[in-house]
Amino acid sequence: METLSSLADGFAIAITWQNMLLALLGCFLGTVMGALPGLGPSNGVAILIPLAFTLGLGATPSLILLTSVYYGAMYGGRISSILLNIPGDEPAMMTCLDGYPMAQKGQAGEALAISGIASFVGSFFATWGLIFLAPQLVKIALLFGPAEYFALFALAFATLGGVSSTNQAKSAFAAALGLGLAMIGVDTQTGVPRFTFGEVHLYDGLDFLVAIVGLFALSEVFIFLEHRHGNADAADKKITIGRLTPPMSMIKQCTPTMLRSTFLGFLAGVLPGAGASLGSFISYSMEKKLVDKGTFGKGDPRGVAAPEAGNNAAAGGALVPMLALGVPGSGTTAVLLAVLLSLNITPGPLLFTQNPDVVWGLIAALFIANFMLLAMNIPMVGLFTRILMVPPKVLMPVVAMVSFVGIYGISGSTFDLQVMIGFGLLGWVLRKFDVPLVPIILGTLLGNAMESNMRRAITIDDGNWGTLVDSPLALGLWAIAIIGFILPVLVGKMIKSKMRRDDESSLSD
Repeated sequence: METLSSLADGFAIAITWQNMLLALLGCFLGTVMGALPGLGPSNGVAILIPLAFTLGLGATPSLILLTSVYYGAMYGGRISSILLNIPGDEPAMMTCLDGYPMAQKGQAGEALAISGIASFVGSFFATWGLIFLAPQLVKIALLFGPAEYFALFALAFATLGGVSSTNQAKSAFAAALGLGLAMIGVDTQTGVPRFTFGEVHLYDGLDFLVAIVGLFALSEVFIFLEHRHGNADAADKKITIGRLTPPMSMIKQCTPTMLRSTFLGFLAGVLPGAGASLGSFISYSMEKKLVDKGTFGKGDPRGVAAPEAGNNAAAGGALVPMLALGVPGSGTTAVLLAVLLSLNITPGPLLFTQNPDVVWGLIAALFIANFMLLAMNIPMVGLFTRILMVPPKVLMPVVAMVSFVGIYGISGSTFDLQVMIGFGLLGWVLRKFDVPLVPIILGTLLGNAMESNMRRAITIDDGNWGTLVDSPLALGLWAIAIIGFILPVLVGKMIKSKMRRDDESSLSD
């Protein structure tokens, strides 16, 4: 009853004209970002962070805007997957397998509608999972001391490469680079400047919002400048939508699929580092084993419903460890974590007691955003398909303008603009070498907290390093971290190759 009472308070906070309009704006912009190939949720949220701060929004309105963008981008990724066979982001890869064949058979509208309904079901039930699971995790997290928090941060770094990563060495390098960047600034214990090279602007450390916008948004502009064309062929394809309302028999056929995939996707989202890509993959694979009669890969609507429910449920699940433990469950929640920290709100066990208005207002807004997205995505699908025709040569200057104006609006410092350009170039180089960017962001965000917890734990135990593995809880976290780091090496390549084989077989059919 206490949980439902808190949720009712959250709706009282969320249902204001400002918050409703921000949710609507976030849903629309997020769907656009998700539909455009190559951007995806992480980039979409990163690009719009400056907008939230430039508008001078408070904590709750900022989070409502950006989480609506997150959910909208998860919805939008399916549009280009179904219509063009080009995934808007990695989790939408599995939607191509049956979505594009449906479009080729003249069922594009039905495929889009089914995917929209499946996305709604996945997000809706995942939000309920967040409501009931996050407070339980908070109770466990209250048992944590400095050593346990250090182990928890190590777990986050070990697993955030995820099962989708094919090279854990590159993930480890990225995490080490992020931790190194976090060391820049004045040491909080000794007052000695570290790695500042005499530059006064670096005494406060690097602004992680500048790092995020540079690594994600600006590097996308540099990638475009390198290739000079983007997906130019997409504009040449003639897109026909057809009927927008699926028959009731199709919805009934897909309902069990949606429910099963929601459960699997939510579990994948809660696990640190698994995220929407794994949620999408295991949902599709499980459904194919359960119900496939030779129709999957040839335009079976259940092959569209499964990955869409799975990846949207995973998006909701990834918010659980971020809000309850302060550890992001996915790349996009790492970006949202940066927003919380920049607003002087620390996610973790005390969030639900110290900032209940923020967390419950956010959860209530997720419900509102889900219904907005369902109402928006089916009737307005014609508009979103026309947005796919926007050439990158128009889109990328807008991205660059929003990045520069937004960051300068936040800090008023030309030095920060130079740092952002530096991070943009770094992101461009790292993407060329296929080095993941999310562990760098995580290192920049959590590096100082990780260091201070390690120092505190060792100081309390008179310099004994063994205190980091003394408690059963810390040992359990270290064990999960080691398994989470090794597992992608063993199964990551297998999953990637299977996704590729499924994709190739659907194309050959």
